[in-house]
Amino acid sequence: MGNTAVPGTPDSPARGVRRVELSTTHPEPVAEFYARLLGWVIIAEPDGSFTGWVGDRLATRVHPGDPGWRVVFAGREPRDLDRGAAVDRGRVLHGPWAPEPRTGEPCWVELMGDAGTDDYWAGELGWQVRDPGGDFTLYDAALADDRRPVAGRLTAEGGWTCYFAVPDATRSAADATGLGGTVLVGPKQVPTGVVAAVADPAGNVFALLENPPGWGGTWCAGRTPA
Repeated sequence: MGNTAVPGTPDSPARGVRRVELSTTHPEPVAEFYARLLGWVIIAEPDGSFTGWVGDRLATRVHPGDPGWRVVFAGREPRDLDRGAAVDRGRVLHGPWAPEPRTGEPCWVELMGDAGTDDYWAGELGWQVRDPGGDFTLYDAALADDRRPVAGRLTAEGGWTCYFAVPDATRSAADATGLGGTVLVGPKQVPTGVVAAVADPAGNVFALLENPPGWGGTWCAGRTPA
């Protein structure tokens, strides 16, 4: 019998995001908000959802349902996870080994939770926890001897937050306000870079990350691209 890697172990960690989904009661105006803010090309899908594209890469799928973000990581065993996350088969579109994020694309994901959740994510997704037990931790994956951060965890209430790349967080935050959104925090400098937390017109919270050099902003600094 061959040495097949088992999902959820360090031999086959989730090395990035397959897609990001946003559920909301009124998907069309919400999708239009993100399209105007982030420059997406919006496509109406037959199931009533809307997909937002940056070039040939899917940025986010907006569909009807109870409000909230869903982060779908790429892996070998499709399954639902806690906190509105999931695993699905397929190519990683966004992550530390994927192409650098372009304006309007997801460029980082972060879990709002406490340190008690770290073991769960390490066990489910094969991640290594950096600085466990602190107010902020990084969840790393490895490819051979190359270890890179895939996601973060901040001690706070909530679920997953998606960050989107923008050239100027201050300007984009002002634009979001003009489009009916609400700036909740920032823009300000944090270890990830210059960020702003924003709520869209339906109240869904996301983040803007200014000019990230790669997945995770400054967390990718100093590594050699694959």
